[in-house]
Amino acid sequence: MSEPESCLQEKVRGGNKMNPGERLMRSEAYSAIENYLSSKASTQAKKLKGDIGKNNQSLVLSMDDHEEVGDEFSGVKLWWASGKHISKAQSTISFHHPMSDERRYYKLTFHKRNRDVILGTYLNYVMKEGKAIKVKNRQRKLYTNSGSYWSHVVFEHPATFQTLAMDPEEKEMIIDDLITFSKSGGFYARIGRAWKRGYLLYGPPGTGKSTMIAAMANLLGYDLYDLELTAVKDNTELRKLLIETSSKSIIVIEDIDCSLDLTGQRRKKKEKEEEEQEQEKNHPGQKQQGMQEKDVKSSQVTLSGLLNFIDGLWSASAGERLIVFTTNYVEKLDPALVRKGRMDLHIELSYCGFEAFKLLAKNYLNIDAHHLFGTISELLKEIKITPAEVAEHLMPKNASGDAEIYLKSLIQALESTKMQEKVVHGPHWTEK
Repeated sequence: MSEPESCLQEKVRGGNKMNPGERLMRSEAYSAIENYLSSKASTQAKKLKGDIGKNNQSLVLSMDDHEEVGDEFSGVKLWWASGKHISKAQSTISFHHPMSDERRYYKLTFHKRNRDVILGTYLNYVMKEGKAIKVKNRQRKLYTNSGSYWSHVVFEHPATFQTLAMDPEEKEMIIDDLITFSKSGGFYARIGRAWKRGYLLYGPPGTGKSTMIAAMANLLGYDLYDLELTAVKDNTELRKLLIETSSKSIIVIEDIDCSLDLTGQRRKKKEKEEEEQEQEKNHPGQKQQGMQEKDVKSSQVTLSGLLNFIDGLWSASAGERLIVFTTNYVEKLDPALVRKGRMDLHIELSYCGFEAFKLLAKNYLNIDAHHLFGTISELLKEIKITPAEVAEHLMPKNASGDAEIYLKSLIQALESTKMQEKVVHGPHWTEK
């Protein structure tokens, strides 16, 4: 005689209240079981559903709803059944992200005399195998948030450190740091710290900050979470987003200096409030209207909430994560946000130097040397130009492929910039 002994389910945007961390753990269990059963389902289930696997080169099959497959472990026979439950719609009104009341689950049936084997050994085996299969088949994903919910697309970006235009020694240092971090789970556990690391990328626009993030993800095989802070209602939603990120991921906040009230400008808040109080005395109606508009449009995420997001207790909810901030104006950031221990490694991505130019010339024109390189080297010592601007001049625009045409275009642009600066600063001006 057999009887149902376990029902493991994933709550898919359910309507009733639930602790977000609890939901995440159930989701991980469901995902691992689904992956484990995929090989069983392909030979036993009558109905299958498919998804594109890693690199879009294979189809991964899994059980459809209300299907059953058998399994055997250490001589014990058991059965898995997939199910779906849709609860009745609730008469509530929400102006936030739409919610459904659908739950998917797997039901495991076995003889009660085998309970110790199933609960003691088998389920651990299923989880381990399922996670291994997931790593083998998974596609890396790029997530973005709408309010407190993540949505994703497949992450396919060609950037690598080999094609990144920057100083070779600094590049090698960053690669070593990333690889060391990815292999240091035991070290972080031994010293009692969450397995995470913060990177601050700063420099002028066009210097490759976003490209470096893509290269980091490709080097480590991590997912990317692109966090839009202005879309997050408050600190509670921010914490919820953090809990639902996975391990082996990079959480990115780009242009952090433009996000909410997180820069040194918050020090002027008291003065602004005093000014608003004065305006209220003279124009009370305008003050009330302005407050209403602010309440509707602005996010209530605070600096304290973001700091807790980076290194508070909840930041240890999943291991092996990088947190990356980018900014064009590092001097605007609040020192508390970027101190060591939060942003562990500060990386300046600056204007294009000669070494970076040579890499761009190799990438775009497939040349390692040219008689015009000397002229370009001297001009780059005097003129500030970003790697993105250099790349635009080196981008082939016809089928001829004559490298000299594009090198001369770059030289012309550099000389033009030099002349403009002399007009502004005087004939004896030189770039520092």
